[in-house]
Amino acid sequence: MTSKNTICLWYEGGAVDAANFYAQTFPDSAVGAVLRAPGDYPDGKQGDVLTVEFTVAGIPCIGLNGGPHFKHSEAFSFQIATDDQLETDRLWNAVVGNGGQESACGWCKDRWGLSWQITPRALTTALSGPDRAAAKRVFDAMMTMKKIDIAAIEAARLGQNLSSS
Repeated sequence: MTSKNTICLWYEGGAVDAANFYAQTFPDSAVGAVLRAPGDYPDGKQGDVLTVEFTVAGIPCIGLNGGPHFKHSEAFSFQIATDDQLETDRLWNAVVGNGGQESACGWCKDRWGLSWQITPRALTTALSGPDRAAAKRVFDAMMTMKKIDIAAIEAARLGQNLSSS
């Protein structure tokens, strides 16, 4: 790894599986070096995978098979910007459909407990636009969603009821 700053993610033995899933799912992602433990350690044996280097959407990471002592939480998440509903659906369905779980407002967790925000650019643009009344309508619509529905976000931005558009 050549990056000076690398995110280290703790796994309970599934670091390689997680890295492979991320590499197959998210653009600009790959699996790099796998380091096997040179000796026994509290939650593993010599020869077990200790770490795996990988990138997720261009961000360098290390997956550490550290055991059950520390769990992922929503305090850390990857936010993946999507360009359209097709990409939003593909990524959301990949994470949730691979043993993950839905949450609210575009958040979901993968089967290893890592949180993801699958965030359409249309949502971010509408929330940060100069029309604050439209931003409030978009925010209120988003608060009712699990996976973000871009058509419903656009309808809210325009002050339309999606069923009447």
